[in-house]
Amino acid sequence: MIQPTLPITATSTHTSEIQAIKRDGTRAPLDITKIRTVVGWACEGTNANPISLEAGLTTRLRDGVTTREIQENLINCSLELCSPEEPDWRYVAGRLHIWNLWKETLVSRGYRYGDYPKTVARKVAADEYDERILTYTPDELVIANSWINPDWDADYDYAGAVLLTKRYLLKDELPQEAYLTCALLLASVEDREHRLQRAEQFYQAIAKRKISLATPILANLRVPGGSLSSCFITAMDDNLESIYETLTDTARISKNGGGVGVNVSRIRATSSWVMGKENASGGIIPWIKLLNDTAIAVNQGGRRAGAVTVSVDIWHLDVIEFLEMQTENGDQRRKAYDIFPQLVVPDEFMRRVIAKEDWTLVDPYEVKAKLGINLPTLWGEEFERAYQIIEAEIGKTLVLYNQINARELFKSIMRTQVETGMPYLAFKDTINRANPNQHEGYIPGVNLCCESFSNVSPSKEAHCCNLNSLNLANLEVEDLPEICRIAVRMLDNTIELTHAPFAASRAHNDKYRTIGVGAMGLADWIAKKQLSYDSLPEISHFFEEMGYWCTVASMELAKERGAYASFAGSEWSKGHLIGAKPVEWFTENSDNPERWMQLSEDIKTHGIRNSHITAIAPNTSSSLVQGCTASVLPAYSRFFYDKWAKGSVPIAPPFISDRLWFYQENKHAKQQKVVRVVSVIQQWIDTGISMELLFNLNAGVYFPDEPEKTLKAKDIFDTLVMAWQEQCKAVYYVRTVQRDDFKESGNDCTSCAN
Repeated sequence: MIQPTLPITATSTHTSEIQAIKRDGTRAPLDITKIRTVVGWACEGTNANPISLEAGLTTRLRDGVTTREIQENLINCSLELCSPEEPDWRYVAGRLHIWNLWKETLVSRGYRYGDYPKTVARKVAADEYDERILTYTPDELVIANSWINPDWDADYDYAGAVLLTKRYLLKDELPQEAYLTCALLLASVEDREHRLQRAEQFYQAIAKRKISLATPILANLRVPGGSLSSCFITAMDDNLESIYETLTDTARISKNGGGVGVNVSRIRATSSWVMGKENASGGIIPWIKLLNDTAIAVNQGGRRAGAVTVSVDIWHLDVIEFLEMQTENGDQRRKAYDIFPQLVVPDEFMRRVIAKEDWTLVDPYEVKAKLGINLPTLWGEEFERAYQIIEAEIGKTLVLYNQINARELFKSIMRTQVETGMPYLAFKDTINRANPNQHEGYIPGVNLCCESFSNVSPSKEAHCCNLNSLNLANLEVEDLPEICRIAVRMLDNTIELTHAPFAASRAHNDKYRTIGVGAMGLADWIAKKQLSYDSLPEISHFFEEMGYWCTVASMELAKERGAYASFAGSEWSKGHLIGAKPVEWFTENSDNPERWMQLSEDIKTHGIRNSHITAIAPNTSSSLVQGCTASVLPAYSRFFYDKWAKGSVPIAPPFISDRLWFYQENKHAKQQKVVRVVSVIQQWIDTGISMELLFNLNAGVYFPDEPEKTLKAKDIFDTLVMAWQEQCKAVYYVRTVQRDDFKESGNDCTSCAN
């Protein structure tokens, strides 16, 4: 509640003598009651005491102070008061930041909320809003205006409020206007009779933070000509035309803010033949360096550096140099420090790692030219048969090769991961066994965040995917039937609205209609339920419900709009469900197998709208806007400070005050537990999950009875092998926590290496 009297004073001057400079440049006596009102509003409903905030402000008032300075000082005071014991001050700072935005907008354009049609007209005229918003009549925009609830702006903590305003909002735009415009545009492809109803559903889900739109959708949907897809994967063929076409496509993707995956496994190895001349090829590294420089040069419209993950199969002869291309030693002309390396790993390699057997590295060009085997396209048993043929020809037909102990190669990978966090690992056979479109091709690797992937064909089809995420912090199981339908419908509409950045991505959209409904805030949902990450049955049940209702939603859309173009012959068309599983699997593993059997029959009859439906992204930044923990991983820490450009920002999960002890901290969690949870969730997610592993190298963390004992390399090795054995599809970053003076303290943030 707002306090009727507060002891706010100036240190050396009576407040009546202090002149404040308002935002429009005019001067007026400082009105303490206005400050008191704002402070009371910012603290209302929290455990923060407004008297403490005003006491901190008194030392900062002076004659000639600007109202902007007062507001910034209030924010800084709030951040200084924030602590593990009083975490609600981060919400006070967030509200004050939003208040600042409201006042700046009022001064700039003359009004805040209340005239949405005027906002639309101004922004369309300024070429800031896509003119497709004008498909709605002025009367419909007035109706839409009535849905806006300005109070929802006050729900953000400081980190979320700053990210929202700095990264996503346009000039002179308020949060609810951005969300409403996105909702209206997402519904604009619906039939006229129902589009306003759909738009209101979309807006409520977005504004109440039940569904989070991926960054490209939230940032680009409102502006003319924006690409809305988050993830792209392309592949280079072994010729100059394909290589330079891929570089151009990478630039186009980066320009529009997408993350890029590029597979280079088809490129001939170092010392291979070029135009019949032996020892002429420079291998994959020079082309990767060009991708590296493209990512730097085309910096996502100035928002952030381009992001490219380059994948190569682990049998490629250049793998050793690939692992070393981000080290400081060696020829700097063959280094690429700004790409994100990814190794594509078949089951056969992992089996040889466990058995300590040899592994053979070969040149794909020589293998294809001499044996007629196109090795990059193979996986599973077909790969294993071909690999046996290849190894039988080593030193005979094949002269370019390197044989190395598989365990030693894996140790080299681990060393690089501990030093740099990478390479990512993509388990090729696991991924392709779950591919519903095996009849049309194969999946060469994973995207930048390791959760989204589908068929790729050089110069013909480039994987692209549109993403959103359910905010589990704000949802219950009983919400899933409705919210999953809304999330799937949003993304299917996005495919109609996006401007694909190049022809191969457009062809992929038309053929597969790939989407990815994800999840964030699992740690918050677990804390709300007073469960733990050991509560595997409850977690499995939740994600079974999510997987089921998202699949139902896509089937229902197929009834309404038709199945995706390549449905015939797919695993879906055979009645196989999530992850290309036969319906019998659900009989043994589901809480309710009968409904899965019925869904299988419905899909065989009506088809399914989207070939891939669910994918769980890392959501590191967007989860801050959503006010929840990222993805499905445990919270890094119950309270810590994140270092931003303007200082440290307090970060804490939303229910820290009343459910603190139900938050498992990832910096102390054994990562086998994380692998086990991801494996359980993966059963119900048809694409992938961004699984980041965090190993704490400080003494005693995992061994409370042995304070001097530290994690060993074998523990990390066992965890990575376990990820493959448990049918996880990929390993995203491998991070380590290591500091000589590591101590437990609420204000002590231990940072992740790299």
